[in-house]
Amino acid sequence: EAVVDGEYDRSREYVALARRIAERNRCGLPAGFSRRTCDDCDVYLRPGKTGRVRLRPGRVVVRCRECGSTARYPFD
Repeated sequence: EAVVDGEYDRSREYVALARRIAERNRCGLPAGFSRRTCDDCDVYLRPGKTGRVRLRPGRVVVRCRECGSTARYPFD
């Protein structure tokens, strides 16, 4: 909801909080959550707003519009 409202700083805080809780409890984050967040700047990647999604042969390329980092995931 914070990304929809344009409050990117609040969404960063929520993502960082979720990562801290997962580290404290020694459990991993779900794949869907970790693929929708930027590893470098902790922003929630919403296609068209904060992230750009492109399809390449055999993989999905997600680029963060805030910091410019790129993540590549295989097709599931």
